Amino acid sequence: MATKDQRPTRAEDEELLARFLATRAPDLREALILRYVPLVHFVLGRLGLTPSLATDYEDYASQGLMGLIDAVDRFNPSFGAQFSTYATQRVRGQIIDRLRAADWMSRTARRRTRDMQAAVNELWSRLQRDPTDDELAQHLNLDLAQLRQTLQDASRVMVSLDAASGDEPDASLHEVLADHEHAENADPSETLADEELRGQLAAALHTLPKREQMMLSLYYVEELTLKEVGQVLELSESRVCQLHARAIMLLRAIMLDEPPAPAAHPAPRAAAVPLAPAAPIAKSRNAYA
Repeated sequence: MATKDQRPTRAEDEELLARFLATRAPDLREALILRYVPLVHFVLGRLGLTPSLATDYEDYASQGLMGLIDAVDRFNPSFGAQFSTYATQRVRGQIIDRLRAADWMSRTARRRTRDMQAAVNELWSRLQRDPTDDELAQHLNLDLAQLRQTLQDASRVMVSLDAASGDEPDASLHEVLADHEHAENADPSETLADEELRGQLAAALHTLPKREQMMLSLYYVEELTLKEVGQVLELSESRVCQLHARAIMLLRAIMLDEPPAPAAHPAPRAAAVPLAPAAPIAKSRNAYA
């Protein structure tokens, strides 16, 4: 058995999963759950939920653990998905359901978040650039402390590439970043719409400042937590949360705005979506690293 300093290899993970699926033995079920407990804390970190939340963090961790247990019991390898991918989605969904049920965001915070998105939309349309903190604060009649608190509130789950976009409750901007292969029987009109959305998102991403491009690349491509992104960019975790919220709001504003006149050189295809290079990161992470 691997020690604390010697993590199980992928082959050992797959062997444990295969043995459990073949036998459904209770001891293997428990071993599999314990093996993937770090995934729960990884998902919490990517959602901006940290141990500083104290008892609330423990509650969210418990919900995530319930999602993990559900994933272990329900996983069906015949669908072709990796267990870590499936478990991540179950854990994340369970935590988000808990956040929505708790309605943790006050009405004032929700109103300010909506007002800020509207302000970013208006200022982008007018200036065709990322508005500064001072411009946003003046537009909203807030001081800088209130502005940054609003961004902090908005950064938790509700403002994310993973969150629903537009009026489609099941739509996710994050999903269009990847160039997934379409099924052979895919509706051509849906395929065309997906390609158009990818193109819009790629062009919007390249409009962001380089720091924001790097931040989104580290978070969504390299799959670092917000705390780890802050370590790479030499920023506090709270500041990364604020920048993340601003970047997503700006992306939405850009994609809602009327497209500008065609540029001399068209934006690159969205299939690659080459964000700012993530050179400071040694390698990509596994979802449950």
